[in-house]
Parts: sequence; C-alpha cells; structure tokens
Amino acid sequence: MSVLHESNLTSLKFLHRGKVRDLYEVDADHLLIVQTDRLSAFDVILPDPIPGKGEVLTSVSNFWFNKLRHVIPNHLTGIAPESVVKGDEEQAQVRGRAFVTRKLKPLPIEAIVRGYLAGSGWKDYQKTGAVCGIKLPAGLREAEKLPQPLFTPSTKAAMGEHDENISFARAVELLGEARATEVRDATLALYIEAANYAASKGIIIADTKFEFGVDEAGKLYLIDEALTPDSSRFWPADQYRVGSNPPSFDKQFVRDWLESSGWNKQPPAPHIPQDVLHKTAGKYSEAAQRLTGA
Repeated sequence: MSVLHESNLTSLKFLHRGKVRDLYEVDADHLLIVQTDRLSAFDVILPDPIPGKGEVLTSVSNFWFNKLRHVIPNHLTGIAPESVVKGDEEQAQVRGRAFVTRKLKPLPIEAIVRGYLAGSGWKDYQKTGAVCGIKLPAGLREAEKLPQPLFTPSTKAAMGEHDENISFARAVELLGEARATEVRDATLALYIEAANYAASKGIIIADTKFEFGVDEAGKLYLIDEALTPDSSRFWPADQYRVGSNPPSFDKQFVRDWLESSGWNKQPPAPHIPQDVLHKTAGKYSEAAQRLTGA
C-alpha cells in the first residue's frame, strides 16, 4: 500500500498544506485537493503516516458525495486528478487520493452534527446538562442516542489551535440568518440520510462534521471531505452499549497510545509504534469496506 506523507507537485501552484490535505490551484476555476496519509491528534500533526489513509478518505468521500448529491450539490467536477498534473511521479502522488474541485468560497464555520452523547458533548452534558448550550433531558447516559440530532457549529481555528463551539445565534452573526438556517438544515438532512444508510451496514454515525462553500451566485455546496473516519465518530453497531464509549473506526488506537505515553500534547509529537499504526490503518479500511463495499 502506498504511503504519502506530503505531496510535491511542481506542475501546479501550491496554495496550502493542512493537517491532512494539500491544496493546489489548477486554474482560475478549479482546485486540486490531495489527501495525504498524515494523521493529526490533539491538533498536532504526527510524524508517522497511516498507510493508505488518504486513499480510504478519498474513496469514502467520493461514495458519500455521490450518494448525497440529491440533498445538496458538492464541489466535485469529475475531472481525473491524473489529467491536471505532469509526469508519472506526480500522477502517482494523486492517483486514488485526490479530487479536482470547483473553486468555491468556504464558509467560516464547521457544521457539526451530533446524534449521540459522546466525546466533548458528553463532558459538556455532565457539567451543564446541555451540549453547546442546547438543554437536554436529565439522566442521559454516555453514548446514548439523543432525542434528535443537534446542530452544534464551531469556529475554524488556525493550524495548531483548537476550534471553539459556538451557538446558533453566533453562527447567524457570522453567516446571516438565512445562510445559517440553510447550513443547519442541510447539515441535519445530510446526517439523517447518512446515518440511516450506515445503520444498514452495521455502523452507527455518532457525530460528524461538514464544511460548506458558496459560488459567486451565493449557491451553497458541500466541500472538503464527507463522512470519513477522520471527520466522523463511527461505532460498530454490534459493540454498542449505552453507558460506555464504544470502540470506533478511527484514530482511537493512536489517541489511546498518546494518552498513555506521557506526551504533553504539544509539538513535536512522538513517533508512533508500527503496530499501533497498522491497527489504525485496519480500522480505516474496515469502515470503508463496510460502507462502500470497496
């Protein structure tokens, strides 16, 4: 399985390197997004990649973009990534792990939706009886399904900083009431349809995050990635029990190892043992196989 920690495409203008994705300009209207095998934990990029991770993220995102396009259009163009770069070496870097997308203006929030009480939402509920300011019934337990999915947006933090949860009222201040409502409704519709499908494949989508962008006419699009193990909390339905946090199809092996290593969660991160990397790669692959059949 190929491993790509960082892309190097000299035939295109380099724009940005994020935690996972490298961004290039194809032309005035199109971008190339390369999904590397980099892994971040606690908002720090780790020194060791997860073999095949970028290909899994690309495969899963492509599946969901296609399956959910009737809910909201997305940024994909159908242009083959290999056709916009030059030479065998550059084609090898993008094959199976890149998108050619429309160039859109990203909105300044992350659209998070929670269907179950887990992670920071569970911690918030224990302290306040609410999640991101949304009051919930008393007596809920960890990992319990919420009465209805919650839209809990956050800010987009700079590299190395933490996103901050914001209220819907603050989202309205940032986006305007009509746009904030449109984003909330699209987020909930995407989640409900995806969660119902995933349930038929033995996966619970506990929560996920979406990103949206707009074109020059102001039309809303789903962008970035969609419903991957990087952006979602996937639980195996056959191991789900209310009252405890189920194992997840993501980087939990890595998080657990880092928590036990004594690392202070500040850069640089320590090197990850190979067995932990391979277990994590296996979880990503299993999620993709269950959801997409590929």
